[in-house]
Amino acid sequence: MTSRRKFVGGAGAAIVYKVMGPKPTLRAAGPNDQVAMGFIGAGIRGSFLLNGFKRIPGVRPVVVADLYDGHLAWAKEATEGAIETTKDYHAVLARKDIDAVAIATPDHWHARMVLDALAAGKHVYIEKPMTWSIPEGKEIIAAQKKSGKLVMVGSQNKTVPATVKAREIVKSGVLGKVNMVRMADHRNTPEGAWVYPIPADASPETIDWQHFLGRAPKHPFDPKRFFRWRCWWDYSGGVATDLWVHLLTGLHEMMDVKAPQSVVAQGGIYRWDDGRTVPDLLSAEFDYGGFLVDMYVNLGNTRGAGSGVIVVMGSEGTLTFTRRGSLVLDFEPPASPVAWYGLNGWPKELREKYLESLGFGGGKRPPQPQPKPSQEVKLERGLEHHEYFIQSLREGTPSRESAEDGHYAAAAAHLGNMAFRKGRRLKFDAATSKVTEA
Repeated sequence: MTSRRKFVGGAGAAIVYKVMGPKPTLRAAGPNDQVAMGFIGAGIRGSFLLNGFKRIPGVRPVVVADLYDGHLAWAKEATEGAIETTKDYHAVLARKDIDAVAIATPDHWHARMVLDALAAGKHVYIEKPMTWSIPEGKEIIAAQKKSGKLVMVGSQNKTVPATVKAREIVKSGVLGKVNMVRMADHRNTPEGAWVYPIPADASPETIDWQHFLGRAPKHPFDPKRFFRWRCWWDYSGGVATDLWVHLLTGLHEMMDVKAPQSVVAQGGIYRWDDGRTVPDLLSAEFDYGGFLVDMYVNLGNTRGAGSGVIVVMGSEGTLTFTRRGSLVLDFEPPASPVAWYGLNGWPKELREKYLESLGFGGGKRPPQPQPKPSQEVKLERGLEHHEYFIQSLREGTPSRESAEDGHYAAAAAHLGNMAFRKGRRLKFDAATSKVTEA
């Protein structure tokens, strides 16, 4: 049986990877495996999570918090009226019957909500990016350890079959010494650039605007900022924290690395000059202390990435995550035993002596060595990313994307943004999370 599963998402440039075999299932939900969940945020990602979690046997959505009346009305529709609703996320955390919460809100609220949820004794599933700034990550890690609760970050590239298999391939040594990884995401539609539709009833009466702003700078009511918040630095890290984070999470997993040592970045607004403050094209070079990562997102073109959205390059082979939805392994051609180009300008006698010393008498040119043929890699199915959260709760296994994982992936994205905004090469100390100019 062949099925398909998303790996890199993006309007106009969605990539899926072919996986084989039946889908694994979670352990049957017994009386002690019931999970009562609260949801904070019921917009684009929050609605996806509510629908995803409620399909898992033994998981019961109890209450949802959101600042827009329409999202709360949708939650009622999606659960046939069973779920309770509120505009105050504290009301969700105060409930004793809630085991875990899923948080899917604008980035600038993530850390505060995770910390409050842990303090309230809840397990937490937090959408990527885990943080809006680098210091917030260390706070969450400390709070998670103190609470003993499970924290799982929602960046699906950590657990998809393509990343799992890529990690195996890199560790096997078949690629030789990996020296560079190229990662890209292309979009060229309004939706892909976060120009989402605005409901006709959006107003200060249906939206709690002041709560949305939180600690962000004060600003008059603007439905564009509420529904397209990723377009502004005040609430988001733009393409880096929305799209780079997916790529960085997968990179850290398959290369078994924690964080970059330094980064330089350039970008700007080249396509969507609509009042946003974040760039729509951002390119960076990360140094991971043994290999480089060339990473960029372009919201103004769908084809420039060529055939590969992720390319892992080694001295012996190349692993490509292709746009057509496969994982392909190519091998480097063996080096020719004869340095033919270097013989240009040599007298005939010296050329022949050189060739004879290598076992090629008579000046005859040996055949050029050929590489092994390309291989399309088979992928085995796994659980959906959010299902691993429930599995860890029921079986007491470690988080499949921990607070540490979320911190370092987000920190790398934040570092790229900082390098772009400062116009400087920046260094990062993974042990202390300190950023300095190179």
